[in-house]
Amino acid sequence: MKELWSLFRRFVPPYRKYLILNIFFNVLAAFLTLFSFAVIVPILEILFKIKDVQYEYWEIGSHSLKDVLINNFYYYTQDCIHNWGPVGTLMAMAGLLVFMTMLKTGATYLSSYFVIPMRAGIVRDLRNFVYEKIVRLPIGFFTNERKGDVMARMTGDVSEIENSIMSTLDMIFKDPIMIIVCLSMMLFMSWQLTVFVLLLLPIAGSIMGRVGKRLKRASFEGQQQWGQLMSNIEETLGGLRIIKAFNAEQKVTNRFHSGNQEFFRITRNVQRRQSLAHPMSEFLGTITIAIVLVFGGTLILSGTSGMNAASFIYYMVIFYSVINPAKDLTKAMYSIQKGLASMQRVDAILNAVNPISDPEKPETIKDLKGEIRYENVTFGYDPEVPVVKGVSLSIKPGETVALVGQSGSGKSTMADLLPRFYDINGGSIKVDGHDIRNLRVHDLRGMMGNVNQEAILFNDTVFNNIAFGVKNATMEQVIAAAKIANAHEFIMATEDGYSTNIGDRGCRLSGGQRQRISIARAILKNPPILILDEATSALDSESERLVQEALERLMKDRTTLVIAHRLSTIKNASQICVMHEGEIVESGTHDELIAKNGYYMRLVEMQSMK
Repeated sequence: MKELWSLFRRFVPPYRKYLILNIFFNVLAAFLTLFSFAVIVPILEILFKIKDVQYEYWEIGSHSLKDVLINNFYYYTQDCIHNWGPVGTLMAMAGLLVFMTMLKTGATYLSSYFVIPMRAGIVRDLRNFVYEKIVRLPIGFFTNERKGDVMARMTGDVSEIENSIMSTLDMIFKDPIMIIVCLSMMLFMSWQLTVFVLLLLPIAGSIMGRVGKRLKRASFEGQQQWGQLMSNIEETLGGLRIIKAFNAEQKVTNRFHSGNQEFFRITRNVQRRQSLAHPMSEFLGTITIAIVLVFGGTLILSGTSGMNAASFIYYMVIFYSVINPAKDLTKAMYSIQKGLASMQRVDAILNAVNPISDPEKPETIKDLKGEIRYENVTFGYDPEVPVVKGVSLSIKPGETVALVGQSGSGKSTMADLLPRFYDINGGSIKVDGHDIRNLRVHDLRGMMGNVNQEAILFNDTVFNNIAFGVKNATMEQVIAAAKIANAHEFIMATEDGYSTNIGDRGCRLSGGQRQRISIARAILKNPPILILDEATSALDSESERLVQEALERLMKDRTTLVIAHRLSTIKNASQICVMHEGEIVESGTHDELIAKNGYYMRLVEMQSMK
């Protein structure tokens, strides 16, 4: 249950006042339950004329507190009988029972009323924390996780926590209080019988606990399987074009059916086990009541319990008031066990360590020039298998340096290391002489603009996509950036201009249009350092020309690192570095590399043959 305690410790403090009010009204409801049931005893005695004793009023301290309270209660009841008669007293007692029950149900409602803001607020905060954590985690975290599974944790698992843990929050704070108060009264009435009851309850509880542990394990497997199904759906939607092109509909359908059948099997077992909670708790509760009835009746018949028949009935009513909360608590524990399996999966995100962190004493660059130096840099997604091997590279302020080479040579990895999407395993990367690990991550990335091969856009308006990440951008600034990016004309041709929604990932735009929106976004940010990762490789010739013109305007007077696929786009670069198997094997201008007749020349010849 440490996961549950961890959940409360992290998320309950802001709702402390609601918790205090909930506990207060739960305690009040428990005491009102006892006193409302206490009215039953004199009602029974009046009806059946069990007692024929004259009571005198006792001062507190004259006898034990228990005896004083019981005696004075009967004294006032006897006084009512004398003044109003048995029928009038019976009616008064019945009215008192109704009044006490009204107070009890009101207190019960208020306890639930005050716990609801805490329950809903904790779930809201949990969703916020998970989302914030996902946004802050490094890209490397998601190379080992399926997107669909992460989505399942944010949706299905958080919903399961809400349904199973938060929905039973009232029971967690209500039922134990009721049990404690009722057991205290039972001890007050007959300690022998209550000790016997306390020996019986743990036996029933241990039986339920075993089933609950199995439920948690099965629920964890079910949530894992649900994550795989979500990944399957996400991959299917993303690859629908390929699935149809290769006539693989039946293959992916069979794969989904297989996973869905496994999820059905696990869910069926979980729900069957969960549905066992109520019947089992009711059966065990009935056995316990029967045993207590026999044992208590024996004590009364032998005269060793100190209770008469009416008091024993009241005792059994109180005991039944313990059984119901105990059964509810058992059902709550079942639900909680199911929710804890989801909590484990969510905690895998919440407790994930982000290795890309700010230094304790960060350095600042007051007058950024834009000089970049890779010094003997080594990096591997698996440190045992380096992708970049001891690379050194210098980029002067305002220079454009291009990295070229075959796929898998380490070009994009070099670009990802500069904004610290990943941390290097060896060597250093410096900006204006400052190691990037000594700078705040926010400040470092604020110096840089990215234009990638895949234009990453959001389901929002053109304006908001261009102004993404730039606070308080004006329409004039956005239009100016779009004009530089050769995007203004096609934007104005859309139905709502800059207020046009471009759809999911910009699906309502062509590839060239999406790329020019990305360039406009980078222009508006106005970064001193620019990273272009194969920004034109997926475009047709006309779109490439427009995008290339926009890029040339963007690159002017900026330090630029270009990952090039089409060599024709980087002929004018200040320096071209050829990478092969994680190392720079050649560097120079276009003409110098052609003259060397080496790796670069082979790349040029291969592209000219296409």
